[in-house]
Amino acid sequence: MHANDTRPRFAASRAATIAAALALGVAMSAPASSASPTPSASKQAAGAGTAAALPTNSVYQLPVALTDQDGRDFRLADRRGKPMLVSMFYSSCQFVCPMLIDTLRDTESKLGAGEREQLGVLMVSIDPAHDTVAVLKQKANERAIATPRWAMARTDAASVRKLAAVLGIQYRALADGEFNHTTALILLDADGRIVARSSQLGNADPAFVLKVRQTLEAGSH
Repeated sequence: MHANDTRPRFAASRAATIAAALALGVAMSAPASSASPTPSASKQAAGAGTAAALPTNSVYQLPVALTDQDGRDFRLADRRGKPMLVSMFYSSCQFVCPMLIDTLRDTESKLGAGEREQLGVLMVSIDPAHDTVAVLKQKANERAIATPRWAMARTDAASVRKLAAVLGIQYRALADGEFNHTTALILLDADGRIVARSSQLGNADPAFVLKVRQTLEAGSH
């Protein structure tokens, strides 16, 4: 089953991924689940009454414009200010992507209500030709995704490729309309830096949940 195989089928090296990110003008640091999160530059700047420049290794350096399931336009950098879980999917996927949503929900379920309120969730489609705003809205309704903290979003094909390269997500369209793709839950801090990632599906990854908690705590200081 084409898109249902969660094992990476691509041989691209980590160095190639970083090179792709640098070609986009983004200095991407390797996700380090062992790194200790620090208070965001945006919060430090807010305390000083000034706007801080984005860190050079921020995903938000990408000038990607998106539209969510409710037709609201936004840019990646608009999500700055609170930690966020990011993943990529496509709506017609019948197995892996629904499991991805379930895993995101299970990850959130391990957090307290106050912690969840400080965490955003962004799922970006790798199939913009099919995943129109109306299709994304239908999928959001099917999965009862109504909270404003969650966004199912689309962008143009070129921006999909750029975002996937920076996030280290690989995908390939197949002749039958399905996709081969790797799956990942990626944690960004409040300034859009990659803090941790997990490829575990079905149930929340305890180590990943711990990094989410630590990042939320660091951002609140």
